[in-house]
Amino acid sequence: MSGFSAEWLALREPYDARARNRDVLASVAAAAIAAGEAVGVVDLACGTGSTLRALAPRLPVRQDWRLVDNDLSLLARAAGKKTPGIAVTRIPVDLARDLEAALDGPVNLVTTSALLDLVSADWLDRLVVEVAARRLPFYAALTYDGRVTFDPADPLDGAVIAAVNLHQQTDKGFGPALGPRAAEAAIERFEAAGYAVVHGRSDWQLLPRDHDIQRDMLAGWAGAAREIGAVLLPDAAAWLTRRRDLLAAGRSTITVGHVDIFARPIGTRAAERSQSKSTSSPSG
Repeated sequence: MSGFSAEWLALREPYDARARNRDVLASVAAAAIAAGEAVGVVDLACGTGSTLRALAPRLPVRQDWRLVDNDLSLLARAAGKKTPGIAVTRIPVDLARDLEAALDGPVNLVTTSALLDLVSADWLDRLVVEVAARRLPFYAALTYDGRVTFDPADPLDGAVIAAVNLHQQTDKGFGPALGPRAAEAAIERFEAAGYAVVHGRSDWQLLPRDHDIQRDMLAGWAGAAREIGAVLLPDAAAWLTRRRDLLAAGRSTITVGHVDIFARPIGTRAAERSQSKSTSSPSG
């Protein structure tokens, strides 16, 4: 999987926290609370633990988190401060190779943030199969969906973001990535697996005062556009200069589209066994 620096993850976390869809979060919390007084969570590609920090206050008091990532330096930062009732175990796993191992053991909820747009269609299929086989609820936040708008607009915005969206579909460590199609694909696959899916937008709203994250994103987008070859180097450089000038003048607002989903298995094993006995009993 492509690595992300701890500095970038720290920079984006406040914007992620602000953007998380409240209706989807409420559905996750309601399902966890209804399941009992304790919850076991596996967080895939945990980074420095932002999902834990966002979700833990909404879950039952007793929580057992397994934080999974292949980056040891990020895992070392992921546990955070100790909180009564919350146990945290950090587990180094290459999710591209050993997804199944990450899900083994007592689990009540699987979570991830900003991961699905990096994975391939084949890997997403593996994920859905493994989660559905265990009949686990699944919460995926902040999946990039390709929507970016700028205010003020620049004539080259569309070409640059189109190039960025092509770059998003290159291999990020899981095979050719789904990129902007990931959220829609995940919803379709979980519904086909017999899940009820709640989903909603979780867009970043970056204002002129959000200078640092805008600066880093603009540079990254210009670099991706150059790398993919869809925008000529002089054009990408000129676009970046114009957008930086707007940012320096306090006139740059950017919306970045994301989608949150919560997929919950319909019914329970006990209910299914009861239904199976009912349908197999002789009538009359």
